[in-house]
Amino acid sequence: MSGPATLSAMRAALYRDAASARAPVGQAFAPDAVVRLCFPFETSAGGAGFWSSVSALLDAWPDLERREHIVIGGHDADGAFWVGCCGAYVGTFSAPFLNIPPTGRAAHMRFHEFFRIEGERVVEMQAIWDIPEVMMQAGVWPLGPGLGRDGFVPGPATQDGLGPHDPAPTAASVAHVIDMISHLSRHPSQGGPQVMRLEHFWHPNFMWYGPAGIGTTRGIAGFRRDHQIPFLSAMPDRGQRSGDVRAHFIAQGHYVGVTGWPNMKQTLSGGGWLGIAPTGQVIEMRSLDFWRLEAGLIRENWVLVDLLSVYDQIGVDVFARMKELTVWTSG
Repeated sequence: MSGPATLSAMRAALYRDAASARAPVGQAFAPDAVVRLCFPFETSAGGAGFWSSVSALLDAWPDLERREHIVIGGHDADGAFWVGCCGAYVGTFSAPFLNIPPTGRAAHMRFHEFFRIEGERVVEMQAIWDIPEVMMQAGVWPLGPGLGRDGFVPGPATQDGLGPHDPAPTAASVAHVIDMISHLSRHPSQGGPQVMRLEHFWHPNFMWYGPAGIGTTRGIAGFRRDHQIPFLSAMPDRGQRSGDVRAHFIAQGHYVGVTGWPNMKQTLSGGGWLGIAPTGQVIEMRSLDFWRLEAGLIRENWVLVDLLSVYDQIGVDVFARMKELTVWTSG
């Protein structure tokens, strides 16, 4: 289930010949569609809003291709129909993108894009592009390294992310993920790490593909060391402001996706996450995720977080810092 023909045509055009995709993009979106993209693009309207962001990337990567690893469609708890796509934009980095200096070489940028559909048109888009990944490829990421491994993230090990998806396990898949998230939120307010029951939900050798700046981890030990412990140490009240955020879960077969803008809100009260000092302020986070289940357990989890928005909220201008590094390296 990949959504209406107009969305499928847009996605195909962005793969086949992105420079000619303006008309398919316009046809896929309702004129007043709300387009929510990651920082610094933020919110715009309709196909023209999305195309302006694509154009900025196309100007920098003239042979741009949009490649998909996972596509699922389904209804959220409110009955709205969403299509979720996970993949990467690839191309030759020939000109600056958001003032990131070109490398003249092949480049890639992960994306998670969710489209809410009414009739045949997109009425809302929520998307994160992994812009820090592009900075790293250009050698101008100006902040601290992630604890996990940064690098190109693969598609599903089973190579079935594009379907066709067996509908039978759909309900069990989404219930498993929602139950897992519920248990994660119990720590530390309801007890120690054991209340999260990680072994009950995650495969022993699961892969957690975090965004550039956090990185990829493997297994429960790697996940806890390289992401979960620093994250919870910095923001132990996460999951306690559910009334202030929205999360839209969709599932198809063994795959589950979630989108929300924002879908997390918590207090940056401790240190240890990304090297950020505790500010004591409440921050919002956008995290768009995909999970693949195998034998009833989560085997792979693709996660993109709008880290540039987080830094912006705490007063860190990543692009200004990058510019200083760019001047230094070019000078």
